[in-house]
Amino acid sequence: MMNIKTRPRFSAAITNYLFVLPGLLFVLLFLVFPIFYNVWISFQNVTLMNLRGGAAFVGWDNYKAVFADPLFLSSGINSLIFTAGSLVFQFVIGFSLALFFNRKFPGRDLMRSLILLGWLMPIVITGTLFKWIFSGDSGVFNHLLSLIGLIDGPIFWLSTQDTALLSTIIANIWIGIPFSMLILLSGLQTLPEQLYEAAKIDGAGPFRQFVSITLPLMRPTIVIVLMLVLIYTFKAFDLIYVMTGGGPVNATMIMPLYAYKLAFADYDISRGSTVATIMFMLLMIVSSFYLFSSRKEEKQ
Repeated sequence: MMNIKTRPRFSAAITNYLFVLPGLLFVLLFLVFPIFYNVWISFQNVTLMNLRGGAAFVGWDNYKAVFADPLFLSSGINSLIFTAGSLVFQFVIGFSLALFFNRKFPGRDLMRSLILLGWLMPIVITGTLFKWIFSGDSGVFNHLLSLIGLIDGPIFWLSTQDTALLSTIIANIWIGIPFSMLILLSGLQTLPEQLYEAAKIDGAGPFRQFVSITLPLMRPTIVIVLMLVLIYTFKAFDLIYVMTGGGPVNATMIMPLYAYKLAFADYDISRGSTVATIMFMLLMIVSSFYLFSSRKEEKQ
């Protein structure tokens, strides 16, 4: 009798695992294996000539060479500036729009949908659009600045070292605002209205309600948004590749572009994998810090 009762349970367990198996195989094949393979070839001397085999194991030589390259340091600084600038303004503007759209008014859904179009648009199209906007010869941005009298002549935003990185940051902010707004708005809509009604009865104004109710209750959502935006922005590649290609004179060379340059322009596959591995480890440290902080808050 025990065998008869346990067979259906055993079969059900196997069936459940079979449903999970395709997704698990996909993750192992397209996510886990490339990561480990990338780390493995970062310790070898893989070039275009020995890509199919015969690469020598060189240990930490690739990491030493990458850290000794001045372009690695400048790309890291550019990545930090690009990420920090995008993160701050995407969050501030996205949170402001989320607070605005959390109120009921005519046309709210239509306006919210129109703002989301910027996020849904392919990055290549957005990069091409902003490349035209910041064009020195016929760009819309120069035209607007000249109309209000801020500039006398054209400024070549994407081909000048001092303004190229700023231009890419502005484009990336425009892309990321709808994402931050959407996540923060979903968090705002889950907050209980009873707390705000009680605060109004106690005489709390809008600013006091925001500081004492909204911010504390929105803290988990805010942390998630900041975490996701940081990861997405730090590994951004296509936008800057379309707009500047890392130029002028490496002024917009960020770490993903630097890894691409090493692997597919200089054909040094191992050093490109080394930079990608360093990026992966940095993001893993940030993600681990977030997971540790969230678990500590749950225990409290």
